[in-house]
This record gives sequence, C-alpha cells and structure tokens, in this order.
Amino acid sequence: MVESIEDPRRTDPPTVSRDEKASYDAWLDFHRSTLLLKCDGLDDAGRRARPVGTSLMSLHGLVRHMAEVERAWFRRVIGGENLVAGIYWSDDNPEGDFEIPPEAHWEDDLAIWQGEIDAARAIAAGHDLDDTGVRRRTGEDVDLRWVYLHMIEEYARHNGHADLLREMVDGSVGD
Repeated sequence: MVESIEDPRRTDPPTVSRDEKASYDAWLDFHRSTLLLKCDGLDDAGRRARPVGTSLMSLHGLVRHMAEVERAWFRRVIGGENLVAGIYWSDDNPEGDFEIPPEAHWEDDLAIWQGEIDAARAIAAGHDLDDTGVRRRTGEDVDLRWVYLHMIEEYARHNGHADLLREMVDGSVGD
C-alpha cells in the first residue's frame, strides 16, 4: 500500500484559486518538496544508487538535473542571463548532471539546487505570466506561464522516476 507523505515542508496546492500565478507557485513548490522528501532518510550510497542498469539516473542525479533545469528556464530564459555552460554538464560531458563524480557532496549539490530554486522564485516574482524569454534550442519566445507549466511537468515526470528509484533502493513508497 502506498502511504501519503505527510511532512510540513510539503503542502497541498489549493483546490480553488483565483490567482493563476499563485497556483503555479504552489504546484511547483509541491513538486520541489516531493523530490526533496524522496531523498530524505537515505545515506550517500542510497542517493547515488543507480538501480536501473541501463540508466544513469539516481536520486542525487535528479537533484543535480533539476538544479540545471531551474537555472535554464528561469535564469537563462525568463531572466535573460547569458549562461553558456551548465553547473554540472558541458559540451564534453552532456550527462554531467546525472554522472555523480566521487568528489561530489550531497550537501553541496543540495545547496546549489536550493539556490537555483531561490533564484527562480525571485525571477518569477519580478515577472508577469505574459512576460517572455527566448528558448535557447529553438529561438522561440516562451512566456512565464509556459515555463511554469513545463517546470511542473518536468518535476512531476522526474518525481515518478524518484518514486521508483526510492522503492528500488530501500523499499520506501509514498506519493
């Protein structure tokens, strides 16, 4: 049986809201907290574990990946920052966010992710949903509304991965 995760760091988004942006913020924070809670209670080996032999994915790698995603969409696209390289990836190592080197420390990577979340919140707070930025890969304009929806989708997808990874690592299940 799957248990509900009850933790004060994660609150359910409102079921009725007349403030679209506040709803997006609440859903995005719900998913951010879910990923954090999926990593709680594991040691370094558990967070680094890659139980699917054909995948680089680990819980630690998901946190690093989501730091990159937060940075790209909020700082680069909406904030307009000229960020050429990634935090963990490079042209020579495009999977650097998922490849956890031995010298990587969970606390450092967690702090980087939290810093990118803080930067994303600050950028979003300074923009309206209709404000646009340029999508790097395609050159298309995207508005903040699209970025919010994409980020919610990105976290939801990866939280599904996190559910499975956590269950494979130590048997823990929870929504």
